[in-house]
Amino acid sequence: MNRIDYNNAVADFSDAVYRFLLKKTNDEDTARDLVQETYEKLWISKDKVNSEKVKSYIFTTAYHSFIDLVRRNKKFSDIDESKNNEYSHNEQYSDLHEILNLAIEKLPDIQKSVILLRDYEGYSYLEIAEITGLTESQVKVYIYRGRKFLQQFIGKMEMVI
Repeated sequence: MNRIDYNNAVADFSDAVYRFLLKKTNDEDTARDLVQETYEKLWISKDKVNSEKVKSYIFTTAYHSFIDLVRRNKKFSDIDESKNNEYSHNEQYSDLHEILNLAIEKLPDIQKSVILLRDYEGYSYLEIAEITGLTESQVKVYIYRGRKFLQQFIGKMEMVI
């Protein structure tokens, strides 16, 4: 990868990486820092990265940078250990986008990551598996569990509309 390929990668993917990380962190400054860290790692490894696979490399690096941040901050949580009724929603409200964002924030990090990559960024199961280091089957399971939680959290559409 040369300097031109690097600059093209920044122009082509920086917004998508920022959106992905912003959804995961809910903090603009942290998301910007992680994007910068991702592109710094890309620059350091530019001689080793194939320009045809730069998108996968960028999202994989961004994902791992986020995981490292979470580990540093020790913010692990497991939805299976918590009480599901704490996350139920039965109030009538008209802003589906806000409710969906609230529900996504309550997902465990891995489910949140795969759902954002699949539903917001449009990656295939195989691409998500490459980015996260999971198997394709694990990706499908996490997406299924995350969507079931979202469905349970949001409840009936009549409650939302």
